[in-house]
Amino acid sequence: MVRTFKYNIAGHLCEINFYDSYNDESLIPSFAPFVSIEQKPLLFRMEVDDKFRWNIQGDEVGQFDCGGNNFGVYRLSDGSYQFEIQNPRCELCCLMQTNTDFSECKVAIVAENMPDRIFGLNNALMLVYAFASAPLRTLLVHASVIRNQDKGYLFLGKSGTGKSTHTKLWLSHIPDSDLMNDDNPVVRVIDGKVFVYGSPWSGKTPCYRNIVAPIGAFVQLQQKPENVIRRLNVLESFSYLLPSISTMKWDKRIYTENCDTIADVIKFTPIFHLGCLPNEEAANLSYQTVSDKK
Repeated sequence: MVRTFKYNIAGHLCEINFYDSYNDESLIPSFAPFVSIEQKPLLFRMEVDDKFRWNIQGDEVGQFDCGGNNFGVYRLSDGSYQFEIQNPRCELCCLMQTNTDFSECKVAIVAENMPDRIFGLNNALMLVYAFASAPLRTLLVHASVIRNQDKGYLFLGKSGTGKSTHTKLWLSHIPDSDLMNDDNPVVRVIDGKVFVYGSPWSGKTPCYRNIVAPIGAFVQLQQKPENVIRRLNVLESFSYLLPSISTMKWDKRIYTENCDTIADVIKFTPIFHLGCLPNEEAANLSYQTVSDKK
């Protein structure tokens, strides 16, 4: 018996169908806050069937290191995609095949132990969500995001830059701050306004909140021997924001949609560069600047 679950993530409705008796929503505990009974058009439908296998394998697009995990990407002649998702030990966790617009996909979880099964399915869902939502002015952003005075502030930077450290400094030293998400919030442009949403994906920090806030600013972090902040121009803003989103540069349609959304974000939202130390002074400087509390 197929079991069906629906989730509303940043206003987009997603459906997951489990075909095997031993697979269910326990594989995606971080999705619990996003459960929905709405009846509206789906962003995507995913079938999870461990018996599923590819009939033929597409041409290899590439092998990509995504935060220490390897994703093998293949494309069929009709434009549909296949993915091999591996864990940090380079062990295959799941196989996935999607149609061209990622609205329909099939997944087989091939890992045996539960942590790797959870890892495989969660990463498959994250990929599908990011690419299916691209035409809807939606971005999945690698960032840590703080809410303060009902506005969201996203801190960008490569892994190890100190994004989580900086948000912790806000939590410790900036009153009325709370963590919205610590790794993969969703950003949407709606009617000329830019919003950030919590998501089921939050890296190593369990912060899975079904909340939304208008964005106050983006802040690109860089470790420096002193604390200094400045607002970026348009070209700088684009160059910093683009590497922070989940996209596929080889897919012209998706990449163009993502770039158009970034252009809208920059039009409506300030982006800053913060060279900083991991101290209270850095948190106060960024807060006073981006929230215009000077």
